[in-house]
This record gives sequence, structure tokens and C-alpha cells, in this order.
Amino acid sequence: MHIPDNYLSPETCAVMTAAMVPVWVHAVKKVKREVPKEKMPMLGVGAAFSFTGMMFNVPLPGGTTGHAVGGTLVSGLLGPEAACISITIALLLQALLFGDGGILAFGANCFNMAFVLPFVGYAIYRLMLKLKANDYVAIAVGSYAGINAAALMAAIEFGIQPYLFTDASGQALYCPYGLAVSIPAMMVGHLTIFGAAEVIFTTAIYAFIRKTSPSLATLPSPADKSAENAKTGRSWPVYALLGALIVAVPAGLLATGTAWGEWELSEVGIKEGFSYSSLFPDYTMSGVPEITAYILSAIIGVALSVIIFRVISSLMKTKTEF
Repeated sequence: MHIPDNYLSPETCAVMTAAMVPVWVHAVKKVKREVPKEKMPMLGVGAAFSFTGMMFNVPLPGGTTGHAVGGTLVSGLLGPEAACISITIALLLQALLFGDGGILAFGANCFNMAFVLPFVGYAIYRLMLKLKANDYVAIAVGSYAGINAAALMAAIEFGIQPYLFTDASGQALYCPYGLAVSIPAMMVGHLTIFGAAEVIFTTAIYAFIRKTSPSLATLPSPADKSAENAKTGRSWPVYALLGALIVAVPAGLLATGTAWGEWELSEVGIKEGFSYSSLFPDYTMSGVPEITAYILSAIIGVALSVIIFRVISSLMKTKTEF
């Protein structure tokens, strides 16, 4: 679902980035106002879970791949605004360091995965709770709805390109596949295997954190009103789980093929446009075996995610209650 550069027109990228600006402003204000200083590092943990989740590529028959994002997971624990900020940082690290997602398309990728996904997923999660659904059923349904909403947005962004941007001969300048192709191509995988991967990833980690370290979340668990459990604040199980995911990320290399819409430009006849050379392209490192490089990339992504929010926390003033 990471849209590379040159698949969307510069105009589309500009519009999507402009659309994200008020979302980011709202999210920052909300988090600054409501998330206490001591829990700010959990946004880094949320970013780390999202970062690693996106490294586990899942194959789809036909040669394409996809992955979980974890947007509803983070929003269910920390709130959708916090999730927006966490996933924005994860996507920024992926784009800048690993070339996963375009630089010009960063706003579009954030709109889909850091805005639509966590906010839709959270809305469905809360609706399910109001309908008296089990907490874990609610987060599962929310995560499925969230990732499919994000996939639909990406499909529309891809699909409108050949209708809006062509050369004098009518040849598409950017993504050549219209809505009749892009929507089915994106949605078949996300309504089935990729959606299932998002549900499994989200529900498993959500349940783990709620049971082992419930007080690390900024939102109370609707399933547990116990004051005793609400004070449970062990952080080591969460970091142990992150460590286990890092060790396991090479499983994402088993999936062959490329995600739909993330091919080389020459494969679909798109001319070279904006080019950015990342430090570790596609999670590779010169002279380092592929599996080792993939693990090191996960370590770098997780470490930076946590460090960034710990630095932010250290700069925050402690709120005084009157």
C-alpha cells in the first residue's frame, strides 16, 4: 500500500499532502493536550509495532504481496490522533531510510495509512463496543474495516490518474490503470488475505498488551474495569514482544513478488521522474546478507521510533493539576 513516487501526479501529491496538514495539526494538539508526558514514549512503541508489521509481507496467489499496518491496533490503545502521529513517523522512517513509499507521495501514504486507517478502524471499534461486542471482536472488526478503507483510498488515488493526466496522444503520464482495474486489484487482496493478516496482527498484539501491560495504553480497556489491573505497568513484556518480532521479520522475505502498484516504473511504462536514493533501499545494505540486513533494518526502525518519542517526552513539561 506504499505508493512510490511518480505513480501519482505532483498535483495529486500536493492535494493529498495539503489534506493531511489539518489532520496533523489536530492530532498534535490533541496528543499534546491529552497524553501525559510519561506515556508519550508509548507512541514510539506504537510506531515500532506498525513499522515491524509492515515488514511482514504476505503473498497473494498471482505474485503480489501485502502487509499489515497496525493502525487500528495503535488507535485502540492510544487513540486515533496518537495513532496518526505514530504511523506518520513510521512511514517517514520507511520513506527516508529505506525507500519504502515515495517522498512526494508521503502525504498520500499518510492520508491512507495514518489517517483513514486508524480513524475508520477506531470508529468501527467504538461502534462495535456500543453494540456490546467483545473488546477483541471489536478491535478485529475495526482493523479489518480500517485497512480496507485505506486500500480503497489508495486504489482511487491510483485509478484517477489516467483520467486526469495524459500526454497529447492520450497516453497516461502516471499510473496507467483506471478505476475498473485499480479498485478490484487492490481490494481483492485486502478483503481476503491482507485483511486477515491485519486482523491477526492487531488482535494478537492488542490482547497481549491489554493482558500484560494494560496501564501502558492511554485508553482504558472496556473489557477490564479492575482498578488493580489498570495499575499494571510492566513494560518489559511489550519490548520483549518487539524483540521477538524483529527476530521474526525475515519471514517477510519468503513472500515473492511485488505489492500491486509498487512495481519498477519501467514495468508499466511510466517515465522516470522524481528520484530519491535512500540509505538502505528496500531494507538492503551493501555487503550484508539479505536476512541480516532485514533484521538490522527492523532494529534501526524500531530504535528510532522509540528514541524519537522519548526525546519528545523529555522536552515536554509535566502537567500540573490544580
